[in-house]
Amino acid sequence: MPPSNLSSLTPDTFILTGIPGMEQLHVWISIPFCCMYLAALLGNGVLLFTIGTERSLHQPMFLFLSMLALADLVLSTTAVPRMLALFWFQAREISFGACLTQMFFLHFTCLTESVILLAMAFDRFVAICFPLRYGAVLTPSAVAKTGLAALLRNFCIIFPCIFLLRRLPFCGHNVIPHTYCEHMGIARLACADISANVWYGLVVPFTVGVLDLILIAVSYGFILQALSRLPSRAARHKALHTCGSHLCVLLLFYVPAAFAALTQRFGHNIPPQLHILLANLYVLFPPLLNPVVYGVRTQQIRDKVVKVFSLPRARE
Repeated sequence: MPPSNLSSLTPDTFILTGIPGMEQLHVWISIPFCCMYLAALLGNGVLLFTIGTERSLHQPMFLFLSMLALADLVLSTTAVPRMLALFWFQAREISFGACLTQMFFLHFTCLTESVILLAMAFDRFVAICFPLRYGAVLTPSAVAKTGLAALLRNFCIIFPCIFLLRRLPFCGHNVIPHTYCEHMGIARLACADISANVWYGLVVPFTVGVLDLILIAVSYGFILQALSRLPSRAARHKALHTCGSHLCVLLLFYVPAAFAALTQRFGHNIPPQLHILLANLYVLFPPLLNPVVYGVRTQQIRDKVVKVFSLPRARE
C-alpha cells in the first residue's frame, strides 16, 4: 500500500473503553481512584511546598526528592483526570494527537522517575562512603545538571515511539480497551507489522530501566560494604535508616513497573480487567505512597512540615 494511503488511515480519534467487563462498576471504581489522586496531589504538594520554603532542606537529597514528587504529580495527572472523565461522563473519545501526547508523558515520566531514583541512590552512596567529599561532589550545579540529563535522556528514548506509531495504518480500528493511551495498546490496533514497536517498546525502555536498577544495586552494594566497616552500631543503624525510605520507594516503583510491562506483552492468560486495574493503580500508588514513606521515615521532613503549617496558628 502506498505511503499516502497509509497516512490516510490514521484515525482522527480513539475510543477508550475503560475497564472491559466492568463498565457498570466504573462509578464505584472511580471513588477510591479519585480519593487516591487527591491524596497524591496533597501529599506531593505539601512535600514540594515544604522543601521549597525551608532553606535548610535545600540539600541534594531533598532536591532529588522534590524532583520525584514533581514527576509523581505529572505521572498521575497525565492519566487520572482523563480516566475520571471517562468513568463519570462517558468521555471516551480522545484525539489521535492527544492520545500520543498522553502516551509520551506517561512513558517519559516513568523513565524520569527511574533516573531520579538512581540519582538518589548515588546521593546516599556519596553521603555514606565519602562523607567528607559530599558537598564538593553534589553541588547545586551537579543536581541541576543531573535533572537536565535525565530529561534529555528520556526524551531521546521515548520520542521515537511517536514516529513508530504515526507510521502505522489503523484501517478503522480505533477502540482501545484501556483507561489511557500507552504505546503497545495503540500499536496493537494497527493493521500492519508492529515488530519494530514491540522490540523498541520492550528492549529500549526495559534495558534502560534495568541498567538504572543495576547501578542502584551497585551503589547499595558499596553502601553495605561501607556500613559493615563502621565501628558503632548506632552509626550503622542511623545510616541504614536514611536508606530505608529510598529502598521502600524503589520497591513501590520497580515491582509494579516490571509487572505492568511484562504482562502487557506476555501475560496473555491474565484477565484484561486485572491488567488494566493494576495499570491504573501503578499511576496512583507510587505518587500516593512516596510522600507518605518519606514523610513518615524522614524526621527532617516531618519536623519541617509541622513547622511550616504551624506558623499561621502561632501568629494568630
